[in-house]
Amino acid sequence: MVRIAIHGFGRIGRSTLRAALKDAGFVPVAISDVQDVRTLAALFAVDSNYGRWPEPVSADGQELRVGEVSIPYFNVRDGLPDWGALGVELVIDCTGRAVTRPGAQPHLDRGARRVLVSTVSKTQQDADAVLLPGINLEQFDPERHKIIAMGSCTTNALAPVIKVVREQWGLRHGFFTTAHAYTNSQSLTDQPMADRRDSWAAAENIIPSSSGAAKALKLIWPDLNVTGKAYRVPVRTGSIVELTGVVERPTSREAVIAAFRSAAASAPLQGVMDVLEEEWPSARIVGDPHGSLIDLPLTQVLDGTLLTVAAWYDNEQGFSTQLARTARTIAAGGVPAH
Repeated sequence: MVRIAIHGFGRIGRSTLRAALKDAGFVPVAISDVQDVRTLAALFAVDSNYGRWPEPVSADGQELRVGEVSIPYFNVRDGLPDWGALGVELVIDCTGRAVTRPGAQPHLDRGARRVLVSTVSKTQQDADAVLLPGINLEQFDPERHKIIAMGSCTTNALAPVIKVVREQWGLRHGFFTTAHAYTNSQSLTDQPMADRRDSWAAAENIIPSSSGAAKALKLIWPDLNVTGKAYRVPVRTGSIVELTGVVERPTSREAVIAAFRSAAASAPLQGVMDVLEEEWPSARIVGDPHGSLIDLPLTQVLDGTLLTVAAWYDNEQGFSTQLARTARTIAAGGVPAH
């Protein structure tokens, strides 16, 4: 049995628990956060984006109960749990704060064997590896990799697109743009924020933003010549990223579509990436477990070497499902979950 803990029970932490119980096939040995566990239990039981959990959910001061499952809860206002005493193989850090090595190291100091960071590390030195499912997870080395970053939701949506394009036609350079659901970094009402554009109401504006995906992808492919940006849009969840790139070998729209169909149906991207054959809006992919869903009707090729490919992703549940699956694989020593 894999022994995995979830640290941070916000949007990604709660979505990761949903994915663990429903899709990845494990029960966390512990959950930790700084908030009242009864409130966290209520937020898990009734989710604004995904509805009610189908089993009873309750909590007391020491545990969260989901159906027949009881999970120990630790309030970490005064420090992390003794992960070693709990036999924790891996901590999924969902706080968004373990982006540096000093931010992730305390988990190891408290006895966890490994940390999986649910965001983009600041630099290459802040993690032992950046590993993405379907991309390079087979490179996991139990001896060397103690702090592992999985990048952002956008990283995981864009990486399969980059992988297929590079392998099939070569990628000289490109730009990407993501239309991303609003997040907690923004303001609900107009008020001054550290990032000026975030000062306007998230649910009422299209707000240009930055994306860390390009930086994370260069940690996987150092020669990658791609950059991009984000637009935060007024939806609760469900995002789309579009790559526009110049390829080295000429291709056609039909060939691009066929390549993505084939890649989605076979290892290593099967279960990580899927394709949509028909025209859909963002509501179609809310709750979808894939990290990347290629919108085949949006595929375009101009003059053989300029192409554009769009990938939908549920930036909460889709990403968290891939996060939970990756955690189980790493905690099991690199053996994929079935």
